[in-house]
Amino acid sequence: MVMKQKRRWIVPLVAIGLLVVLVLALRPSPVPVNSAKVLAANFVESVDEEGQTRLRDIYTVSAPIGGYLQRVQPEPGDSVELGEVLFRMEPHPAPALDARSLSQARENLSAARARRGNALANLETVEADARFAESEYQRYRELHERGLVSTTEMERARSTRDRQIAARRAAEHAVEVAGFEVESARAVLDIASGERPAEEQGELDVRSPVGGVVLRRHRCCEGAIAAGEAVVDVGSLEDLEVQVDLLSMMAVRVRPGMRVLMTGWGGDETLEGTVRRIEPAGFTRVSALGVEEQRVPVIIDFDDPETAWQQLGVGYRVEAEFVLWEGADVIQVPTSALFRVDGQWTVYVIDNGRARQRSVDRGRSSGLLTQITSGLDAGEVVITHPGDQISEGTRVRAD
Repeated sequence: MVMKQKRRWIVPLVAIGLLVVLVLALRPSPVPVNSAKVLAANFVESVDEEGQTRLRDIYTVSAPIGGYLQRVQPEPGDSVELGEVLFRMEPHPAPALDARSLSQARENLSAARARRGNALANLETVEADARFAESEYQRYRELHERGLVSTTEMERARSTRDRQIAARRAAEHAVEVAGFEVESARAVLDIASGERPAEEQGELDVRSPVGGVVLRRHRCCEGAIAAGEAVVDVGSLEDLEVQVDLLSMMAVRVRPGMRVLMTGWGGDETLEGTVRRIEPAGFTRVSALGVEEQRVPVIIDFDDPETAWQQLGVGYRVEAEFVLWEGADVIQVPTSALFRVDGQWTVYVIDNGRARQRSVDRGRSSGLLTQITSGLDAGEVVITHPGDQISEGTRVRAD
């Protein structure tokens, strides 16, 4: 009797087991998806573009007169001092000039002297501004020590003082350059008018208008040379800066004083800089794909120029990252997790192994990452690159 009752229960149990196995076999398997965790971390919105180093001022030293050029000894990379002889010339015999040409040479000398006078007057103005900026900084520093002004105001006064010091150095260089222009104009007048003493007829020394390095040598060998023909380029690597040609749609978001991070120049460290100027005029450049692009030059100053010019030269490539905005503890997700549904930004959140559609509000974007202002919490897991197989409630398996 007992055996019959057991057999009576075995058949229904086997049937139920087979039904469960059949249901499990027919149920769709979870869809494998790529996922990422929602982070609350530092977020930087930036614009990246390649640029190259250049000098703020490059001095092209040319032959002041037509004559015979002796061999140019300085080579690219050689250091030169202010007033050091760059090359020597043997002038041609002075030609017979008419009254008009002689008068023009005299007017050129007068114009050079006037430019030197203007440079001297500008130097006096800049020196006065520098003295005032120095006194202002000292006053702000004393007030800051007594807690009467903020650190920002003191740093602003120090920045103004440093800019005035740089302007004074530039004005001093302008005076030196103007002085050499006077000497050059006087040499042209003396030689062309035939008034030079006989003992000075042998050679003409052409000197460097600035201390720095030789950047380029246009002529190296001796030979005849025409007046005004370029011989060498010189400049000071302390004036090294970076030019980045940004797309005009990106340049309008950049402001003077904005922080810039420079990488990809060959070294391991990141060089920091500050935007000094956005050029007011753009230009058209054809990309590698043949597309016309409107570009705007943006000029960047190094925050530590001494470190920069000891490792970089003129025309070196860098990758510049313009920091438009940055914040801490910002909720962010990969940009690939976002998609539009009826005009609303949406993501798929993995909840208990199923995809749940959720609307979110997005903020800033830095390319691969996007800020989420509402709709998600740190620690949740979202699906990146959701495909057509994913819908509300789909069972998923995160890879």
